[in-house]
Amino acid sequence: MVPIKKSNLKSVLITIALLLVINGIGNYFFHRFDLTKDKRYTLSTTSLNIVEQVKEPLYIKIYLQGDLPAEFKRLQQETQQLLEEFQAYNTNIVFEFINPLENEDSSMDNIKELYRKGLTPINITVDDKGKQSQAMVFPWAIAVYQNKEINIPLLKNRMGASTTEMVIGSVQHLEYSISEAFQKVTTAKQKTVAVIKGNGELQDIVMAKFLLQIRESYHIGPFTLDSVAKDPTGSLNALQKYDLAIIAKPTETFSDSEKQVLDQFIINGGKTLWLIDQVNAEMDSLYNPSGSTLAFPRDLNLNDMFFKYGFRINPDIVKDEQGSPIKLATGEQGSATQFQEFNWKFAPLVYPESTHPIVKNLGGIKFDFANPIDTLKNGIKKTVLLKSSPYSKKIGAPVEINLDIVAEETSPNHYIKTGNIPLAVLLEGSFHSMFENRVLPFEQATFQGTGKKNKMIVISDGDVIKNQLDKNFQPVELGYDQRSGNLYDNKDFLLNCVNYLLDDTGLINIRSKDLDLPLLDKEKVFENYSQTQVITIGLPLLILVLFGGLFTYLRKRKYGQ
Repeated sequence: MVPIKKSNLKSVLITIALLLVINGIGNYFFHRFDLTKDKRYTLSTTSLNIVEQVKEPLYIKIYLQGDLPAEFKRLQQETQQLLEEFQAYNTNIVFEFINPLENEDSSMDNIKELYRKGLTPINITVDDKGKQSQAMVFPWAIAVYQNKEINIPLLKNRMGASTTEMVIGSVQHLEYSISEAFQKVTTAKQKTVAVIKGNGELQDIVMAKFLLQIRESYHIGPFTLDSVAKDPTGSLNALQKYDLAIIAKPTETFSDSEKQVLDQFIINGGKTLWLIDQVNAEMDSLYNPSGSTLAFPRDLNLNDMFFKYGFRINPDIVKDEQGSPIKLATGEQGSATQFQEFNWKFAPLVYPESTHPIVKNLGGIKFDFANPIDTLKNGIKKTVLLKSSPYSKKIGAPVEINLDIVAEETSPNHYIKTGNIPLAVLLEGSFHSMFENRVLPFEQATFQGTGKKNKMIVISDGDVIKNQLDKNFQPVELGYDQRSGNLYDNKDFLLNCVNYLLDDTGLINIRSKDLDLPLLDKEKVFENYSQTQVITIGLPLLILVLFGGLFTYLRKRKYGQ
């Protein structure tokens, strides 16, 4: 027995020594092992760089807690595991899960406070073994850093998607949502954005949701081109202090001097986001007794400028069989009036097909009276981000638009070789000035004919950036259509455009990360409920019992002699 005890003692001492050595090595070498197939818990380089900037405690409150439906428990679990991964790289990150509905006495006060902060709940239908019930869920988190607070949306709402599909999409965007929030709350704003005014562009109230969103990450301010008439050189110098110019649905002609200011801003490296309507057609003008309006070309005096850069926006309207829903009154007026949903072909619903990070993993994006874009060969790299469906075509303007078109019957033969019309294009390269080898509208000592490497995005519809107003004339969420109740991905698309133009490509690449999230099929589980219970609960217990019995038997056999 003495030799056996000495042998066991020696084994214990060797084991302890090895553990101490491994622990010591672990203090100097840090590594996390991600055994998932899609590496969903492996943080990107961008996320790690953001985490390094957290020098003081960063507190995160997550409101996914309590008696949650199965899908949201999965979202809760994925959120917790991802935050633990962030915390492993920086102990300044502290998080807790809170159930705002836990205490019945204070739940209403908690709900009101969350509403005040912009954290709106969602009501979902829970289907458990054929029984349906309603549940309120707050898929939100709040990050607090140095008295600065920012909301983190955990659920990505997609039009027409089931709860399971929304959760899968949300998990795919989870790292992006958290990293973006961390960056906003910890990093000082550096880039500046100019919203161009003076040529009948959209008012701020109908772009409010977009402007408020980008204001969280960038300095933003209006820039009026009216000053060009009096001091063009001063206006150019002032504009060149900005990194990005947004030109949202101008309706008035640009003068040559204004074009020179914008042109030289681009040639000197300024980024631009163009949202241009070449046809005058508004949805509101259709709601009249005749139900019709005249759509006619709009002359902005920008065609020669666009042509030089390598694209052209045609004064046509895109008619697409893959349109957006519209509700119209049917039947007799009065008490017999009913509202029915129709397909509105002049509001293309575009689902991105490109794998470019700007549009990858995005849902449907709604247009209104979009125009076709032609790309021209001039050495500039052009990437079509969005295009109409194969069953679409161009309608020349001027043309009468009538609501009666919803009753039109068509067939695929009407769209032979007419579809896939570009509606949003990214241009990258060294642009040439439209005033190269021409007389300048105003004298400019610093004029340059060829610019440095640059990029711009052109969208042939200014309504993509518009948010609707509610009955109290307050802006609703960008992409939300009050008439149909659908939420489109317009906001995410535009935010990706801004991030890409301002070189925040790391965050965009996180957004386009592909994850394979396996979930149980509810219908199959319900049909084979007992069998599923046996496999998921009984089988692991049986394996554990067999392993325990085998281990006990072998131990008795070895030491029982």
